[in-house]
Amino acid sequence: MDKATLLNGIAERFDAEPQYLWAKFPEYAVFRHTGDKQKWFGAYMPVAAEKIGYKSGGNVALLNVKCPPEMVGGLRRMQGVLPAYHMNKTHWVSLVLAEADADLVWELLAQSFVLTKSR
Repeated sequence: MDKATLLNGIAERFDAEPQYLWAKFPEYAVFRHTGDKQKWFGAYMPVAAEKIGYKSGGNVALLNVKCPPEMVGGLRRMQGVLPAYHMNKTHWVSLVLAEADADLVWELLAQSFVLTKSR
């Protein structure tokens, strides 16, 4: 999945626009709930391949999503799913957008949206 497909899909499905919070990392974006708490339900980050254990150069587009801790181990065995980059590895995973199945990306984003929603 490419960045444009991801951003358009999140806007359509979750009514959320990317927020670019860091001057040092202008391409990193977070997706938040609307309302008081504005909790994140996703974070898009193109990171250097070497930082996530890949040998090839260049950047790898990741999407961090929250999931139940009991699912993390099983998810990490799937193609395109890694321990969360710069997030709590017990509750979050990173999806390699070029490798992860698109249906899995949307399913996990929807789950993350529900898990992070204020109650």
